Amino acid sequence: MRYSFALQILTTSLGLIALSACTDLEVKEKDSILVKSGSGGFQSVNVSEALQSAYKDLGAYTDQANIYALGEHPTAEMIPPTRGVDWGDNGVWRTLDQHTWDATHSWILNAWNQLNQRVFKCTQILASSPTPAQAAEAKFLRAWNMYHVMDYWGQVPFREVTEGVNDNPKVKTRAEAFDFIVKDLTEALPALPEAKPAQAENSLATKAAANYLLAKLFLNKAVFKAAKPEGPYTFDKADMDQVVKYVDAITAAGFKLSSSYFTNFTATAKDEIIFTSPEGTPQNRWYMTLHYNQNPSGWNGFATLADFYDTFEAKDIRKGVPAKPDGKAYSGIGRGFLIGQQYDDSGKEIVDDRSKKPLQFTRDVTLSGTPTDKGIRVIKYHPADAGKYILMRYGDAFLMKAEALLRAGNNAEAIKLVNEMRASRGASTIATVNENTVFEEIGRETYWEGNKRTVEIRFNKFLTGTGVDKKDPYTVLYPIPSDAITSNPNLKQNEGY
Repeated sequence: MRYSFALQILTTSLGLIALSACTDLEVKEKDSILVKSGSGGFQSVNVSEALQSAYKDLGAYTDQANIYALGEHPTAEMIPPTRGVDWGDNGVWRTLDQHTWDATHSWILNAWNQLNQRVFKCTQILASSPTPAQAAEAKFLRAWNMYHVMDYWGQVPFREVTEGVNDNPKVKTRAEAFDFIVKDLTEALPALPEAKPAQAENSLATKAAANYLLAKLFLNKAVFKAAKPEGPYTFDKADMDQVVKYVDAITAAGFKLSSSYFTNFTATAKDEIIFTSPEGTPQNRWYMTLHYNQNPSGWNGFATLADFYDTFEAKDIRKGVPAKPDGKAYSGIGRGFLIGQQYDDSGKEIVDDRSKKPLQFTRDVTLSGTPTDKGIRVIKYHPADAGKYILMRYGDAFLMKAEALLRAGNNAEAIKLVNEMRASRGASTIATVNENTVFEEIGRETYWEGNKRTVEIRFNKFLTGTGVDKKDPYTVLYPIPSDAITSNPNLKQNEGY
């Protein structure tokens, strides 16, 4: 098998067992902080060191498993085919694709532990007499990590630093967590610095990053505050007005749509990069999809589905830029969707060393028993010039505003923004706008960037995707990991699990 995982057991300060899946390319958990005084009470951390560690923790979002896997694999834009024995891994990928996960799923457990550990680390920082600027950064980072816990599981355990290891953390409901996160961000905003839009890396908390997360929160407020996780969802105009306000603040800070879409994912990016991870690289994004015989040699894994690929017009630049082999390293790899015959860096047809046939990526792909050439591959970060891994991008924020305007009844402004986006990407203008057109535009703009599950749930499309075996409404939330339930009786398993 050309791909394998090593599981390392760590004990976190939340008293949970953290199983950290990794490859030799993954950022390993090496910066966890456990601070305890001799008497068992809380002892202040070194704020500067702990804050630096909290930023390094963002490297977890660059991995292909865990947090990222929960946000992408259950959706209709990604499929994890098992090719021979490759990517079998005891079914962890297939069950995400089919929505047949349970409370023992390793990526669900890993993501739960990673995120809750990071929330607690930020709480430690805030209890250690930080400066106002440091407190603002810690509140932003706590909000970012807690947002994902709230989104994925619908409840959030929260331990105060004054509570001992024998105290069971209290649990915030989804609505309580929403209010807590909004409070953290609004308190942080005044002390955060302005972002610098004309650069490829923005790896510190800024006003633009806080405004982005606030916009995302209010866009999804109907989901997070719904009486039932599966809805129905009611989008209030007042909340949509908040989305517009926060996105407008990002625009006023100098961010704008890039005239070159794939430049966003390079080391020379500018205009759209709101927040990036300072730790780790985007290399997992190309290794997880490229074939063994390509340069670089990938893990021959994830692909997209033809139904999603077909939502793009031929002239839409986001569909892809063909490779231009010129003998330089990695020049045989195109950008966007890779389909059909693949070439090496000199322009020679690549032959699949397993099938001994020309390597031609096909539209058709199945989940199991998949030949090595099946499935359209995806490259957004290119090995020749990839920049930092992007956590927040203006193109996403721009469409959040368009969606908010549509949900608020302002169709004229919504279609104007959608067409502005499409023009910048080389696509034709559209005459009308509705929920489905906005949903598809979000997909075309943000594919494989880690957020599709949340978008599908908001548009009531999560249970209808290709390959979804289990369409039960309760699967809009993940189960609380069994180990977490055992360690904290204040947690109640989500309905259906």
